[in-house]
Amino acid sequence: MSETAEAKPRLLLVEDSETQALELRLLLESRGFAVERCATAEAALDHLNTRLPDLVVADHHLPGMNGDEFARQLRLSLRTRTLPLLMLTGARDGERQGLESGADAYVAKSADRDLLVLRIRALLRERMGAGGGDGPGVSAFRRGRVLVVDGSATYRTFLAGLLAHEGHEVSTADGHATALAAVEAAGAAFDCVTIDLLGATYDGLALCRAIGDRRIASLAEQEAGAPTFQVVGIAGTAPTKDFLVEAFAAGADDVVSKSDGEILVMRVRSLVRRKLLEEDNRRIAGEFGDRERALERARAEAEAAEARAALAGALERANADLATANRKLTDAQAKLVQAAKMASLGELVAGIAHEINNPLAFILAHQGTVERVLGEVVAEPESPDNSRRLKKCGDRVGAMRMGLTRIQDLVLNLRKFSRLDEGERTLVHVPEAIETVLALIQHKLGDRIAVVRDFTGRPEIHCTPALLNQVVMNILGNAADAMAEGGTITIETRTAPDTDLIRISDTGPGIPEPLREKIFEPFFTTKPVGSGTGLGLAIAYSVVQAHSGSLSVEAAPGGGACFVIGIPRQTD
Repeated sequence: MSETAEAKPRLLLVEDSETQALELRLLLESRGFAVERCATAEAALDHLNTRLPDLVVADHHLPGMNGDEFARQLRLSLRTRTLPLLMLTGARDGERQGLESGADAYVAKSADRDLLVLRIRALLRERMGAGGGDGPGVSAFRRGRVLVVDGSATYRTFLAGLLAHEGHEVSTADGHATALAAVEAAGAAFDCVTIDLLGATYDGLALCRAIGDRRIASLAEQEAGAPTFQVVGIAGTAPTKDFLVEAFAAGADDVVSKSDGEILVMRVRSLVRRKLLEEDNRRIAGEFGDRERALERARAEAEAAEARAALAGALERANADLATANRKLTDAQAKLVQAAKMASLGELVAGIAHEINNPLAFILAHQGTVERVLGEVVAEPESPDNSRRLKKCGDRVGAMRMGLTRIQDLVLNLRKFSRLDEGERTLVHVPEAIETVLALIQHKLGDRIAVVRDFTGRPEIHCTPALLNQVVMNILGNAADAMAEGGTITIETRTAPDTDLIRISDTGPGIPEPLREKIFEPFFTTKPVGSGTGLGLAIAYSVVQAHSGSLSVEAAPGGGACFVIGIPRQTD
């Protein structure tokens, strides 16, 4: 189909006469309409389930369902409720009947064809302005489904014909078993069941009760989508009050006289119409409920998104504040560590100054003696005491050499301790590095503390010199401070399968077990106020951690403290 044909207004023509249908189709197509034709109202209803036209043109006099019922059926469905319907008829009161049944306009078949086209265009203008109903959420058009139960084949056929003429889909049953089978059949879903309560071949009231029980069961399943139906009882010409009471008690929703077929059809029409409208109402309410829930979900999601955005902002600010606080804490910690190192360095420098001052003092004293004696030798070159005087000078120079050598060793050890490549990993000779540290803290050890050395481990390990310089010095310094009355420090090196160990133990008072988990915390100290910063072991712990090693404390065999340094071995 071309793009131009797609844009043409689409009309559905419902006309049983082949001659009139052809005439109208040619006329309408010549005026720019696209026309489809159905011969009966029933066929038109089925066609409307596949595709909605823009307008329906229907003859009032149709075989089976007539135009009035066709119009009523269109207005029952939400899908076709607003579909324009133009009724054609030649009857005298056709306009009143057509408009009362739900048609939008009436045109006599004998009317001028230009008038017919004008009415169609006017209805289409209204249709285009209001918008179509063939959108998402619009249910398919369906006809009412009716089950007729009657033992008489003649009346069953007669009643089925009347109801089919109304546009219903009609099924029939001739007795108790076939009626129950039809009700219970999969996909039956009747809107109305008519039962001849005075049937000669079955007990009508018992059947009514049985069908009523099935309806109660379907009501219990309603949430799962099972439909319900209305029950219309058919009785004699003038049923008694007692019979009516029994019929309603058995589950009938209405009781109609069998002699008045028109009233029966109207009652069924009313019940089915109400059923179909209730279905539309439930579906519309469900769609509105779904939309409301969707809006609520969207609103909740929007609020959650705003809350997440606000939380993300707050979290970002909190992270920034934490980063600032962490930076300040890191700076403060670095300053404290530097202060502790400076305090340790000051103590070290004071000890070294003391060690240098002693040999320097007697060097200066001996230098004065040597100058005086040499002066006497020069003044009395022929004196018999000159030989003794020169020997005395030689002794004093030898003592001065010893003092200078001691100063030279201190300076050399200090240079080793403060080497410039302290931050780089290299092979460090462990015994030599430990001896350097011992020489630098000799002023702390003095003669009161003996040092036992047991270097049976690997002589060289891969680490930074700071590991031995800083860590070993801090541990040895603490051990010396802990043994004010003297004692013994034992330094051992051991080799484990994957680790090099350095064990430093003393014979001091030791560290109580409850405090062993705290001694590596910054600022924790057991020394008197003013005697320590509480950072020595914390610094040592951080240096060992930087080597992925371990630093622990345990009880020494002699009752003091034993610090164990573990350095993972690196493969070359």
